Amino acid sequence: MYILYFLLWIIFNGAVTPEICVFGLVIAAAVFAFTCKFMDYSLQKELHVLKKSWKFLCYVIVLVLEIVKANFSVIHMILSEKEEPEPALVSFHSDMKTDVGRALLANAITLTPGTITVALEGNEYTVHCLDENLAEGMDSSVFVKRISELER
Repeated sequence: MYILYFLLWIIFNGAVTPEICVFGLVIAAAVFAFTCKFMDYSLQKELHVLKKSWKFLCYVIVLVLEIVKANFSVIHMILSEKEEPEPALVSFHSDMKTDVGRALLANAITLTPGTITVALEGNEYTVHCLDENLAEGMDSSVFVKRISELER
Protein backbone atom coordinates (compact mmCIF):
# COMPACT_ATOMS: atom_id res chain seq x y z
CA MET A 1 0.00 0.00 0.00
CA TYR A 2 2.91 2.30 0.76
CA ILE A 3 4.22 1.85 -2.78
CA LEU A 4 0.76 2.54 -4.18
CA TYR A 5 0.56 5.80 -2.21
CA PHE A 6 3.99 6.81 -3.48
CA LEU A 7 3.09 5.99 -7.09
CA LEU A 8 -0.12 7.99 -6.79
CA TRP A 9 1.93 10.93 -5.49
CA ILE A 10 4.22 10.73 -8.52
CA ILE A 11 1.29 10.41 -10.95
CA PHE A 12 -0.59 13.34 -9.43
CA ASN A 13 2.51 15.55 -9.57
CA GLY A 14 3.15 14.73 -13.20
CA ALA A 15 6.93 14.95 -12.91
CA VAL A 16 9.76 13.04 -11.28
CA THR A 17 12.35 15.16 -9.55
CA PRO A 18 14.43 14.43 -6.44
CA GLU A 19 12.35 16.89 -4.39
CA ILE A 20 9.06 15.37 -5.49
CA CYS A 21 10.37 11.87 -4.69
CA VAL A 22 11.57 12.86 -1.21
CA PHE A 23 8.30 14.62 -0.38
CA GLY A 24 6.40 11.68 -1.87
CA LEU A 25 8.22 9.19 0.34
CA VAL A 26 7.44 11.25 3.45
CA ILE A 27 3.81 11.92 2.54
CA ALA A 28 3.23 8.30 1.50
CA ALA A 29 4.65 7.19 4.87
CA ALA A 30 2.32 9.58 6.70
CA VAL A 31 -0.74 8.42 4.77
CA PHE A 32 0.27 4.78 5.25
CA ALA A 33 0.68 5.33 9.03
CA PHE A 34 -2.75 6.99 9.14
CA THR A 35 -4.26 4.06 7.23
CA CYS A 36 -2.71 1.52 9.60
CA LYS A 37 -3.77 3.36 12.74
CA PHE A 38 -7.29 4.53 11.96
CA MET A 39 -8.54 2.20 9.25
CA ASP A 40 -7.69 -1.17 10.80
CA TYR A 41 -5.07 -1.95 8.18
CA SER A 42 -1.92 -4.01 8.57
CA LEU A 43 0.79 -5.61 6.50
CA GLN A 44 -0.55 -9.06 7.40
CA LYS A 45 -3.90 -8.14 5.88
CA GLU A 46 -2.16 -6.82 2.78
CA LEU A 47 -0.23 -10.07 2.37
CA HIS A 48 -3.47 -12.01 2.85
CA VAL A 49 -5.13 -9.94 0.11
CA LEU A 50 -2.17 -10.46 -2.21
CA LYS A 51 -2.41 -14.22 -1.72
CA LYS A 52 -6.14 -14.14 -2.42
CA SER A 53 -5.73 -11.92 -5.48
CA TRP A 54 -4.10 -14.78 -7.42
CA LYS A 55 -7.03 -17.06 -6.65
CA PHE A 56 -9.47 -14.28 -7.56
CA LEU A 57 -7.70 -13.75 -10.89
CA CYS A 58 -8.01 -17.49 -11.60
CA TYR A 59 -11.72 -17.28 -10.73
CA VAL A 60 -12.22 -14.37 -13.15
CA ILE A 61 -10.44 -16.26 -15.94
CA VAL A 62 -12.61 -19.34 -15.32
CA LEU A 63 -15.71 -17.12 -15.25
CA VAL A 64 -14.87 -15.56 -18.61
CA LEU A 65 -14.15 -18.97 -20.16
CA GLU A 66 -17.44 -20.38 -18.85
CA ILE A 67 -19.33 -17.35 -20.19
CA VAL A 68 -17.80 -17.91 -23.63
CA LYS A 69 -18.62 -21.64 -23.55
CA ALA A 70 -22.19 -20.91 -22.45
CA ASN A 71 -22.55 -18.32 -25.22
CA PHE A 72 -21.70 -20.93 -27.83
CA SER A 73 -24.05 -23.42 -26.21
CA VAL A 74 -26.94 -20.97 -26.25
CA ILE A 75 -26.15 -19.91 -29.84
CA HIS A 76 -26.20 -23.57 -30.88
CA MET A 77 -29.48 -24.08 -29.03
CA ILE A 78 -31.08 -21.07 -30.74
CA LEU A 79 -29.86 -21.86 -34.24
CA SER A 80 -30.56 -25.59 -34.01
CA GLU A 81 -33.89 -26.52 -35.51
CA LYS A 82 -33.71 -30.10 -34.27
CA GLU A 83 -34.16 -29.58 -30.57
CA GLU A 84 -36.59 -27.35 -28.77
CA PRO A 85 -35.30 -25.79 -25.52
CA GLU A 86 -36.96 -27.13 -22.39
CA PRO A 87 -36.74 -24.47 -19.67
CA ALA A 88 -36.27 -25.73 -16.14
CA LEU A 89 -36.37 -24.29 -12.66
CA VAL A 90 -33.68 -25.97 -10.55
CA SER A 91 -32.98 -25.73 -6.83
CA PHE A 92 -29.72 -26.77 -5.25
CA HIS A 93 -27.83 -26.37 -1.99
CA SER A 94 -24.32 -24.95 -1.75
CA ASP A 95 -21.91 -24.96 1.17
CA MET A 96 -20.67 -21.37 0.83
CA LYS A 97 -19.59 -20.01 4.20
CA THR A 98 -19.83 -16.26 3.61
CA ASP A 99 -22.38 -13.89 2.14
CA VAL A 100 -19.78 -12.70 -0.35
CA GLY A 101 -19.23 -16.26 -1.56
CA ARG A 102 -22.97 -16.81 -1.94
CA ALA A 103 -23.34 -13.56 -3.88
CA LEU A 104 -20.34 -14.39 -6.11
CA LEU A 105 -21.87 -17.75 -6.97
CA ALA A 106 -25.30 -16.25 -7.67
CA ASN A 107 -23.75 -13.56 -9.88
CA ALA A 108 -21.58 -16.08 -11.74
CA ILE A 109 -24.66 -18.16 -12.51
CA THR A 110 -26.58 -15.10 -13.68
CA LEU A 111 -23.68 -13.83 -15.81
CA THR A 112 -23.51 -17.17 -17.61
CA PRO A 113 -25.88 -17.07 -20.62
CA GLY A 114 -28.85 -19.39 -20.36
CA THR A 115 -29.08 -19.30 -16.56
CA ILE A 116 -30.52 -16.80 -14.10
CA THR A 117 -30.43 -16.97 -10.32
CA VAL A 118 -34.05 -16.41 -9.34
CA ALA A 119 -33.72 -16.71 -5.57
CA LEU A 120 -31.07 -17.13 -2.92
CA GLU A 121 -32.23 -17.98 0.58
CA GLY A 122 -29.44 -18.97 2.92
CA ASN A 123 -27.50 -21.58 0.98
CA GLU A 124 -30.45 -22.62 -1.19
CA TYR A 125 -30.30 -21.38 -4.79
CA THR A 126 -33.17 -21.38 -7.27
CA VAL A 127 -31.98 -21.06 -10.85
CA HIS A 128 -33.92 -20.77 -14.10
CA CYS A 129 -32.20 -22.53 -16.99
CA LEU A 130 -32.99 -22.05 -20.66
CA ASP A 131 -32.61 -25.80 -21.13
CA GLU A 132 -32.44 -28.79 -18.79
CA ASN A 133 -28.93 -29.61 -20.05
CA LEU A 134 -27.62 -26.32 -18.61
CA ALA A 135 -28.79 -27.36 -15.14
CA GLU A 136 -26.68 -30.50 -14.92
CA GLY A 137 -23.97 -30.42 -12.25
CA MET A 138 -24.71 -26.90 -11.11
CA ASP A 139 -24.20 -27.74 -7.43
CA SER A 140 -20.67 -29.02 -8.14
CA SER A 141 -19.70 -26.62 -10.90
CA VAL A 142 -16.30 -25.04 -11.39
CA PHE A 143 -17.70 -21.83 -9.86
CA VAL A 144 -18.46 -23.60 -6.59
CA LYS A 145 -14.93 -25.00 -6.43
CA ARG A 146 -13.21 -21.68 -7.21
CA ILE A 147 -15.33 -19.65 -4.81
CA SER A 148 -14.79 -22.25 -2.07
CA GLU A 149 -11.04 -21.82 -2.59
CA LEU A 150 -11.46 -18.06 -2.25
CA GLU A 151 -13.34 -18.47 1.02
CA ARG A 152 -10.55 -20.54 2.60
